[in-house]
Amino acid sequence: MRIATHSRRLLAVGALASVLLSGGGTAVAAPAQPAAAASVGPYGQLRPLADLSAQRLATADLVAAAKYGTDSPIDDPARERQVLDAVAGQAKEVGADPEATVRIFRDQIEANKVVQRGLFRRWDADPSQAPEERPDLAEVRKEINRVNGELVRGIAASADARTAPYCGGVLTAAAVHVRHENRLDTLHSVALGRALPSVCAH
Repeated sequence: MRIATHSRRLLAVGALASVLLSGGGTAVAAPAQPAAAASVGPYGQLRPLADLSAQRLATADLVAAAKYGTDSPIDDPARERQVLDAVAGQAKEVGADPEATVRIFRDQIEANKVVQRGLFRRWDADPSQAPEERPDLAEVRKEINRVNGELVRGIAASADARTAPYCGGVLTAAAVHVRHENRLDTLHSVALGRALPSVCAH
């Protein structure tokens, strides 16, 4: 497993286009850059949120590789507060509801920790799968911040769809498509489900 090799390529191009997780023969490819947040229609508004959530989950592989075997804990309340404060401020700037944005990002953070814990368990059980190189966590966080900004803009652009009674069904369809198109393994599929509960207001 060479997560750090993929992280260097990912960070060089500034997008999660080719992060792969090799575990038990399963590959997880990060999704391509989503369409503009101003896409017309409920699906067009909600699909970018599922795409970006999967992109954010791909960074969890890199965070796990950076932390594994170190004293850095998976739970990092100070970093989490930093992220939540930052996205709340960004939400105000782009016209999104700060409280809704923070709720969504709390789920995003918990979903990333689902992946990190799952990978730690996998690597503990089979050390041969553990990463051979350690990504630079500061560089990985730059990518996370980029995705966070895109997600905040997506939240701002999807207010109508997120507050509609049909949001849950449309979001579920979008998540299914994202899982299928990116061949998410079980761990990342479960985490994607954990990332999305607060997207819909109903």
